Amino acid sequence: MPTITTRHFLKTSSVLLAGLVLSACGKQEPATPAAGATAAPPVAAAARVYVVGTDAAYAPFESQNEKGEIVGFDIDVVKAAAQKAGIEVKFLNTPWEGIFNSVAQGDRDLLVSAITITPERQQTLDFSTPYFDAQQLIAVKSDSKIAKFDDLKKLKVGVQNGTTGDEVITKLQGKDSVNVKRFESTPLALKEMESGGVDAVVADNGVVVHYVNNNPDSKFKTLADSSFASEQYGIAVKKGNAELLEKINKGLAGIREDGTYTKIYTQYFGATPAATGTTPAPAVAASK
Repeated sequence: MPTITTRHFLKTSSVLLAGLVLSACGKQEPATPAAGATAAPPVAAAARVYVVGTDAAYAPFESQNEKGEIVGFDIDVVKAAAQKAGIEVKFLNTPWEGIFNSVAQGDRDLLVSAITITPERQQTLDFSTPYFDAQQLIAVKSDSKIAKFDDLKKLKVGVQNGTTGDEVITKLQGKDSVNVKRFESTPLALKEMESGGVDAVVADNGVVVHYVNNNPDSKFKTLADSSFASEQYGIAVKKGNAELLEKINKGLAGIREDGTYTKIYTQYFGATPAATGTTPAPAVAASK
């Protein structure tokens, strides 16, 4: 029987010990929580922010201030309704001509831009309950002999492209009329009238009145006409987005009930809304 020397024993023990150390380093058991400790709660997902498209060239409904911030009646209404509904929103300036496609393509979740609810638009968009009553208005120079809408039949008339003002004057003059002058915004059409390029402008009365009041040197006057039908603004969402539409309608109902809507309306138009909760005076508002 071989004899194990002290040297051989120490060498063998060293090899076994090294193997045990390497084995321990190669596999780490998960730490066992101390008695009574609780696992950390999962991190909550960030709340969704809904993107609102608006053509910010339509004061007092939506425009940009000197800091480049989007402000206006529509903006304050949507902010208040969103807060009441428990959702977050952010606003992005969106050109009017492409604003409806921006929802269809998913680039925008909501649209608020003095948008008139029409049967044609309802074919491709869903609208909230109306939040504003509106009507068209005629702007002319203060010395103009124009007295009513029919007087515009053979005159040069400025409109914002794709608006209901565009629609009514095109219907009056005919779709092939060369006297319908279309602009990217109502203020541009009014500037053209100031320089004599058009005889009149047909547009949203809220925008027209705001421009006339803030540009007294232009020497314009406004004319209402009984032939103009009443219109209503709505907040638009993609067709079929019932969940978001329900939230917006809930928010709008909430700000009417608690008086927030009336406060916002009075701030911008200097009067309280009509009994329906929307706009009373034809010289105050209109629509795209």
